[in-house]
Amino acid sequence: MSLRFVSKEIHACLDYPVAIGLMAMPGLLGLGQSHPMAFWLSVVTGVAAFVLTVLTDHHLGLIRVLPYKLHLAVDGVVGGAFLVAPFLFGFSGLDAAYYWVLGATVAVVVSLHKADTAEPSLL
Repeated sequence: MSLRFVSKEIHACLDYPVAIGLMAMPGLLGLGQSHPMAFWLSVVTGVAAFVLTVLTDHHLGLIRVLPYKLHLAVDGVVGGAFLVAPFLFGFSGLDAAYYWVLGATVAVVVSLHKADTAEPSLL
């Protein structure tokens, strides 16, 4: 039995709430205490994630011009960027923890992606 269970359909259902969360959580949590970038990085990434989801070729994409594999690759890059952002920008405390938790979560979700039978595996 494979541990990869995050299908394209499950991933698509997560995309919009995650994008909205990325935009809302910095304000709700009061991010930006250690560096203003801790606030804005999440908000801008949330807007970009929302646009990416709208443009992705999956059942919840509205325009469907970007391949799902590209979407997954962008998610992987974002996860990695979130993991290193605290070091690059000097985030500390809640600011750093927020990005480390999100980065690790994104990395896990991408690594648990289950390829469709018609789609070659990414990992």
